Amino acid sequence: MKCSAAFVFSENTLNYHFNKDHPFNQKRVLLTKELLEATGQLSAEAVLAPRIATEDELALFHDVAYIQAIKKASKSQLTESEATQFGLGTEDTPIFPNMHEAASYVVGGTLTAVDAVMEEQTMHALHLGGGLHHGFKRKAAGFCIYNDGAVAIKYLREKYDLKVLYVDTDAHHGDGVQWAFYDDPNVCTLSIHETGRYLFPGTGNVNERGLKQGHGYTFNLPLDAFTEDDSFISVYDSAIKEVADFFKPDIIITQNGADAHCYDPLTHLCSTMRSFEYIPKIAHEIAHEYCGGRWIALGGGGYDIWRVVPRAWGQLWNIMYEGSALTGKIPTTWLKQWEKEAPTSLPAYWQDEKEIVSIPRRAEITEKNEKLLQSMLKYTKKIM
Repeated sequence: MKCSAAFVFSENTLNYHFNKDHPFNQKRVLLTKELLEATGQLSAEAVLAPRIATEDELALFHDVAYIQAIKKASKSQLTESEATQFGLGTEDTPIFPNMHEAASYVVGGTLTAVDAVMEEQTMHALHLGGGLHHGFKRKAAGFCIYNDGAVAIKYLREKYDLKVLYVDTDAHHGDGVQWAFYDDPNVCTLSIHETGRYLFPGTGNVNERGLKQGHGYTFNLPLDAFTEDDSFISVYDSAIKEVADFFKPDIIITQNGADAHCYDPLTHLCSTMRSFEYIPKIAHEIAHEYCGGRWIALGGGGYDIWRVVPRAWGQLWNIMYEGSALTGKIPTTWLKQWEKEAPTSLPAYWQDEKEIVSIPRRAEITEKNEKLLQSMLKYTKKIM
């Protein structure tokens, strides 16, 4: 099924750049856009320019004192002690010039996607520059300055009064968004991620279920390290369908980190492109079944920017726009354009080889993940 979809992008996306050695590199957004253009899947008419978020919009979630600190840091006016207080100047989230403006464009891009969907300009909207899910109310963390997902959900709640289902499939737990709505029964969060025993931020346990009126509206599935496609897909499929049926959302927001792939240098999950084609397929179905098609998709993690992210995010758009993933060869024009710059061989096909890596503990890991899923489903049925 071909649907109307908008691709939110401008060159301002690339200004969210810590330094040349930092693993968070927004060139991956440009690589994805140009791959889609090379395939003929993205036209100029589908591209929507983002606006910059206002300070009042940022303050829907973030403390005013924090916003002012980011503005000072942008101009090198923040002291070291102030920076530490706000989670800035760290190895993960170093200070860079004009960071307030760059981060405000990230949030504005996600708000542009929200308004495009809510004003019925389009049914679905994709903002790959967004998905910065680790940002807190008054602290930066994990490469994230402003939390565009949290601001967007606050915006949806206040402006449109909708029930929001937030689904996060980044390998890292979506902690910033979870804690922002931990006591809100109108926002349901589902995060499927690598267990925090091995990976930042160390949260996202299955017993994190919400607080006060929000108890029962937070769901976490911390998968074992080295989880492969079959187990990841099985857990995701059952969880998102069960949670959507329980919550019955008005709109779905998905955070689509591409760092659960086995090539990713910062994580330990072992998915292939098969998982990244399945994730948006089911999200698409959920959006149409419960939300009248209203679906906003964001980027997120993904640190193999050459072999993995353009294909994973490209297929996200392909499914959002066409209803199905592409198969076959990657366009030679795209390969030739980037092969001299890429530090590794670029993939020739949309799909990975059948078996990139084989994990000896596969059966044990799959069984563990299944028990985790059944524990969550049992709890879901209990509160329904």
